[in-house]
Amino acid sequence: MSSESSAAKWISTFLASRAPGTSGGPAASDPGLMRASDADRERVVTVLTDAVIDGRLTPLEHEERVERVWAARTLGELAELTVDLLPPESQPFRMDSRPVTAFFRTETRGGRWVVPSQIPVTSLGGTVSMDLCEALLQSRHVVVQLAVMAGTVNLTVPEGVRIVTAPDARVRSFRNEVRLPPGATGHAPDAPVIELAGFVFGGKVVARSPKRPRRRLFGR
Repeated sequence: MSSESSAAKWISTFLASRAPGTSGGPAASDPGLMRASDADRERVVTVLTDAVIDGRLTPLEHEERVERVWAARTLGELAELTVDLLPPESQPFRMDSRPVTAFFRTETRGGRWVVPSQIPVTSLGGTVSMDLCEALLQSRHVVVQLAVMAGTVNLTVPEGVRIVTAPDARVRSFRNEVRLPPGATGHAPDAPVIELAGFVFGGKVVARSPKRPRRRLFGR
């Protein structure tokens, strides 16, 4: 196969990966149905408190919404309480299961967000940065479906997370810098798995753990 036809095939696959419903896996379950934790509720209460302080909510509205916060069972019920107070990127948590796409720009996804069991990541000359350290995983096995041409994908994951490459993946440049937890000699049997599938052509994927806090030699 000539280099021209090979490049055309890559581009065709790349564009096809952006089409809705072509992720190649089963439909993701509704992230709004996931059970909320007390930490999630506290995040929402913080937003509501800020809103009543600056006048976006009346004291009565604040009281009513806080009552609904502690009665909420799912993330979807909590999300309804702040949707009119903050833009999507500033919400206490994000339930955006759309593909992550970067065309000659930088796209970032992090904070408290729900990660579907399969997430398409497309980059054409851009940089995608995904931080899973505070994320909620819908599955202990997450497949990152890559379609990368001359782009970079940065993954930040907690220590101990396993990063594997699918047998049929074409990831030519991958650097795994994910650490094991202190004192661990191997991955835990139930450690979450991030599987890289798809292709990376003329780009790279870097997976790493966040920096550990520095220890103070002196001081309290």
